[in-house]
Amino acid sequence: MRRVIARRRRRKCTNCWPIDESSSQAPEGWPGWPDGKNFAFVITHDVEGPTGLAKCRKLAELEMELGFRSSFNFIPEGSYSVPSDLRAWLVERGFEIGVHDLNHDGKLFFSHEGFLKKAERINYYLKEWNACGYRSGFMLRNLRWLHNLNLLYDASTFDTDPFEPQPDGAGTIFPFWIPNRNDKLEGRNKATGYVELPYTLSQDSTLFLLLGETTPNIWLRKLDWIARHAGMALVNVHPDYVCFPGEIPKASTFSSDHYSQLLKRVRDHYPDTSWRPLPKELAAYVDTIRPLRKEKRKPRNVCIVTYSFYECDTRVFRYGETLAQAGDSVDVLAIGSSPESPREELIDGCRVFRLQDRTIKEKSRASFILPLLKFLWRASWWINRQHRRRPYDVVHIHNVPDFLVFAAWRPKVSGAAIILDIHDLVPELFASKFKAALGSATIRALKLMERFSAAFADHVILANHLWLDVYVARSARQEKCSVFINNVESRIFFPRPRTRNDDRQIIIFPGSLQWHQGVDIAILAFQKLARALPKAELHIYGEGQAKSDLMELAKQTGFHERILFHGFIPTKEIANIMANADVGIVPKRADSFGNQAYSTKIMEFMSLGVPVVVSKTEIDQYYFDDSLVRFFDSGNSDALADAIVEVLSDRNLRERLVANASRHAKLHDWTSRQGDYLRLVESLCPALHSSQ
Repeated sequence: MRRVIARRRRRKCTNCWPIDESSSQAPEGWPGWPDGKNFAFVITHDVEGPTGLAKCRKLAELEMELGFRSSFNFIPEGSYSVPSDLRAWLVERGFEIGVHDLNHDGKLFFSHEGFLKKAERINYYLKEWNACGYRSGFMLRNLRWLHNLNLLYDASTFDTDPFEPQPDGAGTIFPFWIPNRNDKLEGRNKATGYVELPYTLSQDSTLFLLLGETTPNIWLRKLDWIARHAGMALVNVHPDYVCFPGEIPKASTFSSDHYSQLLKRVRDHYPDTSWRPLPKELAAYVDTIRPLRKEKRKPRNVCIVTYSFYECDTRVFRYGETLAQAGDSVDVLAIGSSPESPREELIDGCRVFRLQDRTIKEKSRASFILPLLKFLWRASWWINRQHRRRPYDVVHIHNVPDFLVFAAWRPKVSGAAIILDIHDLVPELFASKFKAALGSATIRALKLMERFSAAFADHVILANHLWLDVYVARSARQEKCSVFINNVESRIFFPRPRTRNDDRQIIIFPGSLQWHQGVDIAILAFQKLARALPKAELHIYGEGQAKSDLMELAKQTGFHERILFHGFIPTKEIANIMANADVGIVPKRADSFGNQAYSTKIMEFMSLGVPVVVSKTEIDQYYFDDSLVRFFDSGNSDALADAIVEVLSDRNLRERLVANASRHAKLHDWTSRQGDYLRLVESLCPALHSSQ
């Protein structure tokens, strides 16, 4: 019955288990781990019964063989007695002894009076065993009462685990200090308290016995996630449930190989970046810092609206992920790339609803504007209905188009904060896309719509500083606007080992296939560089109005077998593909809309350690220089071919560009701005900023 209930609960908790994105924020003032280590890995064991007691030595030997030490938590007055020679054997070999409850009967916190009596016995065993760490049975807890125990640390909490009897988690993958609030009342001059060490890797019993997992993949995936966020990976493995080689498997056991794989992952993948202390060593370090867990505020209800493919739109994706990590409830209204796209999907804590599909092959003005109007109507109806049920606090609208902001009319009149995010200046984009004169009636109407949309919004975000000057001059006040360039998401775009093992030279363009992107210039350039580099290939990823024309142009070059077209790829997948390229290209036209349109792909290539060849446009020369990218004269296919050949042929140039660009990308990634974005959202709805 527990398994049936747990599986149903698992389906409902995919947004917060096994990974709760909001738990990745470090405590305020957190200095990091000792000796420059990136994250901590800590092992604990709760010995439940005689079966587990008999397996302690074998489990310790497995860990010693792989180079690890751990803490064994024993029940003082349970179903077994703890031999002193076993405790001595463990301590002599570098292991730690901890106290696990008192009787392990689930009755420890039934009454405060009863707890105080049992606390005396627990304190006796803490002293007798020379232990400083404690964990309650069944993870039951009253953290305020635990101040009556003489301990350095407690380990009775978790970051997220909806399957526990007390399912409310600590909400953090970092250790934290729990001060004794009675210090002032009782006249103490020195602050007292203890360190709390939440387990952050799911318990073995939950994974393998309750949920029936047959691999340790959930452990491994969360370990990698914790490592990326520089947190604490603390695991609790029960010797009772481990099935060692030669033993008969049972429904109440799991293979010791699952645990070995976890240890080997730490040993082999993080040999120099992981700190592997005993719990008491980690707690002693934290005790000198005494970081406090951040107080929880009331989660915001946020709606993000974008006429784009959410999973492929890095700019929109990072906002949603950041809000979800901060603990907010995020709904995303987007479009699908095909009828097979899921109408509703959970992506990194955000509920994504695809209201309609788009092919991105608009050839006429009508085929461009009619789907936008249809999406506006559907988004407006959806927001109006949902806002009545669960009012939104913030609605973040992404253009194109600007008038999509009016879909939030009901939240607006109810007092919600409306953010308009300008990815592209619509008058200039429309003029470039459909060859319209900038002084035409259509463009004048679009500029008027831009002003109306800016007036409706509470705040306007622009994608670069050049557009800020244009926008302020014609549509909005300076103080109402801010700039968030397409900062790279370093948790997705980071250097990684190449999985390619061939002698090809891969040139890659990932992005929308529109005229201003200059992909045709790259195809023409390939005619020249293909002769100089016989093993070169041009890979083009994306969709757009110009795709069919580009494919025809590729055939005309005679090199179409080496010019390969692919569709849109989700952001997390395209990062792996880009990392395997030899050079990235951004061939935008400087005599078009692309002259001031910032391309996030440049910084993504930089973060991946891939050299990039970039067209000389006003916007890219504003943000980059020759030490970071290899520029070429915009629109000149021969110059593009020469630049690519030079980068691929000159190893010193390539290494210099990669080194400089990597340093630049680290200084300007999304982590450097996400705090500014959250502060902006908080400033627009200050009533929600107070803690619960």
